[in-house]
Amino acid sequence: MSSDTKSPLRYKRILLKLSGEALMGEGKYGIHPPTLAGIADEVIEVAQAGVEVALVIGGGNIFRGVAGATEGMDRASADYMGMLATCINSMAMQDALEKKGLHTRVLSAIKMEQIAEPYIRRRAVRHLEKGRVVIFAAGTGNPYFTTDTAASLRAMEINAQVILKATKVDGIYNADPKKDPTARRYKTLTYMDVLRQNLNVMDSTAISLCMDNKLPIIVFDLTVRGNIRRAVLGNGEIGTLVGGTETAWA
Repeated sequence: MSSDTKSPLRYKRILLKLSGEALMGEGKYGIHPPTLAGIADEVIEVAQAGVEVALVIGGGNIFRGVAGATEGMDRASADYMGMLATCINSMAMQDALEKKGLHTRVLSAIKMEQIAEPYIRRRAVRHLEKGRVVIFAAGTGNPYFTTDTAASLRAMEINAQVILKATKVDGIYNADPKKDPTARRYKTLTYMDVLRQNLNVMDSTAISLCMDNKLPIIVFDLTVRGNIRRAVLGNGEIGTLVGGTETAWA
């Protein structure tokens, strides 16, 4: 067992935000089972350490509402299709977690009793208190809102202490690090910095919700094994913290 596993937890209740694309692995569409299983292992690791874990998973690996709208589809209809895609991903994650012995509940903002419980805030909190992982599906249940906004909303409703925003890069940069070798990573950022610089961490509605309720966001690299645990332990070298009092470079 690594020494940091024994360290005290900084966050006892978290909301982990995954993009749908995180489930694709190296593929271009759908769900890559080994990648899904790897993420499940990391979630189980922090849950077994005593962290109460909630998840919101996007649907971009299956269908993205905004993309459908740009192709001429009605935006509301496209967004509802995207919400259904998040339900598919949520059920896949539930299956991966429960195969490994972790009790999980999917709570959907759109009623579909045969496959998920309806979202009720008190029920979600009770599941967390009982040690179950809770997966919030179908976004907010309303079109024109992203799963980032759903993550911020659900995090505040369950009194999560932090949003862990999983990406494929190790934080927020002042430029695209894949295109600009001089790009620098921020260690901390204020909410207003993110909004003013349009840094594409989360959409502006999600960032504003977090700012109004002083909910911190940690943006980190999901592809590095153990980073979810490190973020929960409060390892300051992991990712970028949004919600600091000032901007600092890593």
